Amino acid sequence: MAARLDRLKKRADFLRVAALRRKWAAPGLILQAAPAPGTELQADSLRVGFTVSKKVGNSVCRNRARRRLKEAVAAVFPAHASAGVDYVVIGRKETLERPYSLLLQDLLAALKRVGALQKTAPVKEQGEA
Repeated sequence: MAARLDRLKKRADFLRVAALRRKWAAPGLILQAAPAPGTELQADSLRVGFTVSKKVGNSVCRNRARRRLKEAVAAVFPAHASAGVDYVVIGRKETLERPYSLLLQDLLAALKRVGALQKTAPVKEQGEA
């Protein structure tokens, strides 16, 4: 079953996820994860927040990196991410130039490393139907 994607928008949510210190840095992104508060109410949804710092570049570069991350998350999370978990995806300088297929692999590897990869979902390789 594919989970519904919601957004993290409040600073307090971002700080709560960061405080747990469950994260993985991949070449194209950093993924942080924390159990969602009130998980029993949101068992079928997962919340994702996106952030890109000024280290990445000007506003055009930051927005482009954020859009690339949003597309990657939309492609990977519904089928592979565990529900009832809040995620924060942080863009890096490499997010802009990294090939999209490698960005997807980074996201899958990060999910696995933070222990949020669904156990039942088979991981599809690039090019499989």
